[in-house]
Amino acid sequence: MNYFSCILGFWIILLPSHATGYPKRRTSGSEDIRNCTVTPPHLPPTVTNTSERLSALRQLMHTHNITVYIIPSTDAHLSEYIAERDKRLSLMSGFTGSLGIGVVTLQKAVLFTDSRYWTQAERQMDCNWELQKSGSITSVGEWILKEVPAGEKIGLDPYLVSIDDWQIYNQAFRDSNTIPTPLDVNLVDQVWSTQRPPPPTSEIYQLPDNFTGSTWQEKVSKILEQMENHIKKPTAVLLSGLEEIAWLFNLRGDDIPYTPVFYAYTLVTKGNISLFVGEHRLSEKTIQSLTAQCPGSLCIQVESYDHAGAAVASYAQQDGVRIWIGTQYTTLGLYQRIPQEKLLEENYSPAMLTKAVKNSREQEMLQAAHVRDAVAVIRYLVWLEKNVPTGSVDEVSGAHYVDQLRREDQFCHGPSFETISASGLNAALAHYSPSNVTSRTLSVGEMYLLDSGGQYLDGTTDITRTVHLGEPTPFQKEAYTRVLMGNIDLSRLIFPYETSGRMVEAIARQALWEVGLNYGHGTGHGIGNFLSVHEWPVGFQSDNIPMEKGMFTSIEPGYYRDGEFGIRLEDVVLVVEAKTKYQESETPYLTFKVISLVPYDRNLIDVKLLSQEQIQYLNSYYETIRKLVGPELKRRQLHEEYSWLQEYTKPFSDATLMAASLGTLAMSTLASTLLTGM
Repeated sequence: MNYFSCILGFWIILLPSHATGYPKRRTSGSEDIRNCTVTPPHLPPTVTNTSERLSALRQLMHTHNITVYIIPSTDAHLSEYIAERDKRLSLMSGFTGSLGIGVVTLQKAVLFTDSRYWTQAERQMDCNWELQKSGSITSVGEWILKEVPAGEKIGLDPYLVSIDDWQIYNQAFRDSNTIPTPLDVNLVDQVWSTQRPPPPTSEIYQLPDNFTGSTWQEKVSKILEQMENHIKKPTAVLLSGLEEIAWLFNLRGDDIPYTPVFYAYTLVTKGNISLFVGEHRLSEKTIQSLTAQCPGSLCIQVESYDHAGAAVASYAQQDGVRIWIGTQYTTLGLYQRIPQEKLLEENYSPAMLTKAVKNSREQEMLQAAHVRDAVAVIRYLVWLEKNVPTGSVDEVSGAHYVDQLRREDQFCHGPSFETISASGLNAALAHYSPSNVTSRTLSVGEMYLLDSGGQYLDGTTDITRTVHLGEPTPFQKEAYTRVLMGNIDLSRLIFPYETSGRMVEAIARQALWEVGLNYGHGTGHGIGNFLSVHEWPVGFQSDNIPMEKGMFTSIEPGYYRDGEFGIRLEDVVLVVEAKTKYQESETPYLTFKVISLVPYDRNLIDVKLLSQEQIQYLNSYYETIRKLVGPELKRRQLHEEYSWLQEYTKPFSDATLMAASLGTLAMSTLASTLLTGM
């Protein structure tokens, strides 16, 4: 046959799978979620009985003369991930998701959370609780107004509510007589009583010098310089976010699982720096390092953690002072201790904004961590291919094994979050984590999603790969490929300096939107150097700051079919300068450099959907993986993994590129022309 006849035959063979329609959506099986409409109610084994706890809480509400009590899912530093002693919402409701608000009245208990956690909530809550499918503070206020008579008091802990949330509550209740009331005590803690886990006592430690981007003195000096240059001339900066305090002083701790931070506050003034922390938790060597330059502008005074509020209030009473705060991480409890005229309010503190842009040393460290992390993930994928067909791997054992592989690295301090190891329908839950009750055996007949990361002394990692070790359906391949297309399109985007992530976020969704698909979570988040795996304020949310050179963010589009499977492809990227044909602005345009280095599942890629540019991007990316990860595999004598890498990063062929360049429409036109001639 001649050349065009070969192409025509090839294309006709490919057309049927591409033309396959979408299957009808199935819903989750009824056995693993509650059903409160039957008698007796159906409750899966993952549900928590909350009757006694709610009864005890309502008795306390009577005592304090309140009709509604609000229970956020955070701690006194507005952390996303929290310690066991701060999981008040989990205690009262059974729901363990990282985002939610509980509202308890004298008759009802309601959980507000977003779409990532709806199925999880139905698995974990008993019939004492209702689920409201919204995560917004505004929805909470609207619900309370409908359920509670005007004039009633709404109780809350001011040290668990952000300034912004407090203002939203006040706005919601402004035209009614309903009164939000900060309480001096936390009622859930009183219900918890002596069973509440104690405060942490582990030692807070210094980072070794070779794992810091700059000294704490240099960082503090930069904050003082920003204070001096600010038009409103603040005299102090109050830091409440745990990550910004750990970053500022090059200290780390183990107070919160997966995130190496410690409970503390900091007040930085031009003449003194106060670190409010458990003094007994600092080694003598650490204290000497922090106080070596006393007295002086870089002198740190270590004070009791419990004295922070009183110390801030005392400083605020002085004449001529102005305290600079980041409202996103300052609680109402601290905010109310500072007179309004002595406040300088901005969304984020100068420490948080400075931390967001990594210097050259921090960039090098984070990229090095991702090379070693790729080795662990590749070893895991090779292990899966050998063991899943035997039926010997389940979600829990898989999660434990990938965590074990990471821990073998000399710089690893464990996972950066609870590993999401999800097979089949469990992968349709975006933030699912396996347990002995919910764990499913991995099989070659289902999709498998692994979202995992490590905490290394030089950087934090986070990567998601979805695989199918058998024969995926045409729809699964199309959905996967469209998620991959979104990942590629956003990763290779060139954009102006200081473009907000929310302005370009839709690019990751475009390939899905074209066929009526979408995902219900954010597209990406910042990431730290041995700090939080979700590091604000970088990312693609509406309240993230504009992109700058030196920032790191994840790019993680997905697709989730309830009751069947889930797909997510997540890479961490570095914001770098782009090479453009023209440069008319003073500042160069920007783009992303992918630093996650694990190939995608070729078994799930429908190359017919990819453009020529997307295929070329994949070939270039795979060449980078070979160049950076291949030598590390050889160094560790991981010969089987090295061979696997060579196979999975083979470049896509010239024929594939040619087919992509012609495109579906061009090939269809060509086929029609040839058939007419025949």
